Amino acid sequence: MKPATAAKKLGVYLEATPAEFREGAVSRAELNALQADPPPWLRDLRRDGPHPRPVVAAKLGVSVSGLARGGVTEPLTTEQIEALKQERPEWLERERATQAEVRKEAARLRKRDAERAEQGG
Repeated sequence: MKPATAAKKLGVYLEATPAEFREGAVSRAELNALQADPPPWLRDLRRDGPHPRPVVAAKLGVSVSGLARGGVTEPLTTEQIEALKQERPEWLERERATQAEVRKEAARLRKRDAERAEQGG
């Protein structure tokens, strides 16, 4: 697979990976090996970043769209993410509330669909 796909599956920012990772193809076996026994560079990236936007969003408890609305368009390090959590800017609080509502609505719909499935079948 392409390095970008492998980086996405590993949850790391492609541009921060070693050159040999970015320049070659990654087989399924290599990906599995990286996941099972991450080398130091992968452990460091996962711990310290920079993290891709989906990881940043998850760590902050917001959506990727919420990051963009908050003006966060670049990858962030763990230190930068922690600083945002401490600062608690207004946009972050608003986006966390929005994300909580989205989750609540999704749970309500799952429950409704499960009840309908029970009644119908």
